Amino acid sequence: MKLRTILASLVIVLAGCVQAQPRDDVILDMQRAFAAGNRARLTQLLPLAQGHVLEPWAAYWELRARLDTAGPSEIQQFLARYAGTYQEDRLRNDWLQLLGERRDWDTFAQEYPKFRMKDDREVRCYALLVQAQRDASTIPAVSEDVRRNWLAQREADDGCTLAAATLLDKPGSHVTSSDAWRKVRQAVETGRVRAATAALQMVKPDALPLLAELNAHPTKFLTSKVFAASRMRREVVGLALIKLATTDVENAANQLESKWGPQIHPEERDWVWGVIGRQAAYRMLPAADGYFSKVQHDRYLSDELLGWKVRAALRAPGGPDWRNVQEAIGAMSEDAKADPAWTYWRARALLAASKPSEAQRGEAERLLDSIASPRGFYEQLALEELGRPITVPPKPAPLTDDEKKAARQEPGLTRALYAISIGLRPEGTREWNYTTNLHRSGGYTDRELLAAAQYACEREVWDRCINTSERTRTEFDFEQRFPMPFRDAVVQRAKEIDLDPAYVYGLIRQESRFVTEARSGVGAHGLMQVMPATARWTARKLGLSGFTVDQLGEKDTNIAIGTGYLKLVLDDFGGSMPMAAAAYNAGPSRSRAWRNGPVLEGAAWAETVPFQETRDYVKKVLANTTLYAAMLTGQPQSLKARLGMIGPRDVTLPTPNIDLP
Repeated sequence: MKLRTILASLVIVLAGCVQAQPRDDVILDMQRAFAAGNRARLTQLLPLAQGHVLEPWAAYWELRARLDTAGPSEIQQFLARYAGTYQEDRLRNDWLQLLGERRDWDTFAQEYPKFRMKDDREVRCYALLVQAQRDASTIPAVSEDVRRNWLAQREADDGCTLAAATLLDKPGSHVTSSDAWRKVRQAVETGRVRAATAALQMVKPDALPLLAELNAHPTKFLTSKVFAASRMRREVVGLALIKLATTDVENAANQLESKWGPQIHPEERDWVWGVIGRQAAYRMLPAADGYFSKVQHDRYLSDELLGWKVRAALRAPGGPDWRNVQEAIGAMSEDAKADPAWTYWRARALLAASKPSEAQRGEAERLLDSIASPRGFYEQLALEELGRPITVPPKPAPLTDDEKKAARQEPGLTRALYAISIGLRPEGTREWNYTTNLHRSGGYTDRELLAAAQYACEREVWDRCINTSERTRTEFDFEQRFPMPFRDAVVQRAKEIDLDPAYVYGLIRQESRFVTEARSGVGAHGLMQVMPATARWTARKLGLSGFTVDQLGEKDTNIAIGTGYLKLVLDDFGGSMPMAAAAYNAGPSRSRAWRNGPVLEGAAWAETVPFQETRDYVKKVLANTTLYAAMLTGQPQSLKARLGMIGPRDVTLPTPNIDLP
């Protein structure tokens, strides 16, 4: 009786403790209130979040929502209370941005040295501007940093625009009027009116009305305007030609060649030819390589335009134009040249010479050896060029108990996993990335990254497991980088429909990182990111009666629908994995159009896919597939064999009777 009384009392006490604990629904309610901008609701709920593992998030949301009216002392109290957390640094970033907008440079200068994240380009530009204003001797170094950040931004912002405008043509500054005109050209081609206007305001504000005219009607502008000989004339004509090229490549080329070419500066002329070449390459027009060949000085082109010159050369009608490949890559910045894609194609161009010299062979081998690895698409291709097999590297030394324990005891990682577990995946992902990147000076070591990745793997948070393990520099655990969740379901289903399970895994890893509840911004669902309309069409083809879109959230149904669709697409493209992957990402009709033109090796075809997202997708899916095949079979694999050759459909072969959506 006494024991029963004690137990009953204990239950009452424990029940009271549970009721007193902050609840997850309070945190979720606060996140919704923050997204809705409901300040009153956030203030009302904050006391209920005290003591919760995600209290730092609750406090951040509440203060961030009213940061524009909060006093400095209140902000400092928050920063002190949550010192060392992601939320402290996140709020400091937001405050620094507000201080920059207010031009409160004294407070900004006091707070910026305490800031660890430094991933906000606008805040970085504010800091550089403050440095230049306080110490003129730093202008040369500061201005180069400002220039790089400003030109890299696609949309105009206050910080980098202000810094660039302030340093423009100052003594010792690397930000020049030529850079401003370059910024205008880049913005006009991509239709970013705000960025073009901001840059033009710096160098020629009286040309702003002309910018509006040439944007609206470039052909009319070029045929009806009479210009005095001036820098503005050359530039606005170049801008009109650039704008015209975005809609009518041939007309822009004819105008430049027949009338305007001799009248504009060589730098503007070469840039316009580069834009015409890129627009033609984007449309896979046979003339693209010829347009790029009209560029007389590749140094006038940006790295982006030079990349498109390489792609146009790879698709040249008579076969790859290896000379243009070499010239374009040779003119790139050192950072761009180091990209594995351009390292690989530069080596291939050297080897493609009619009679490569020993020096050329040696340089090509050195370039290939510098990237050769199983880690990625061009790294795998480099291995094969060197005659080395693509195999799974040996595992690193097992993690020790102390290494695992240290990861589990890291508050930032624990908070991140908890946030993800209750549905706050964006917040959890940001805190996880911050913790493994910047929580300590110098970041995580390889062993700490492996331990953190393992922590995520054990919790089946596969995207953090993969992304964290991918960041190691010298120790590679490919079982972390290429996990195989749901192995029985995937392998069995793939075998049932005669589909390579490695291909399925390669695609799922790229599509969702094995996040079963993943949803894209356009409505794709689940592991294989199937669109609702595609799912309904596939279900009918597979004879799945009673299917509803809600079932895409179920793992087995998602795998069945996704693999079924992938198999139908693969068969439609004659078994070509690259074309099927492109079709899965961008739609079968686009993939069909992209196969037209010269017959290309699969690597060149993948590199010349016009959509950047799809281009990266195809390369990653095929590289993933090759590694998964090595893991599943235990045998060396070939990426080149999977890429094959790609060209127009053989009209002598029957067309599959599949009306793909």
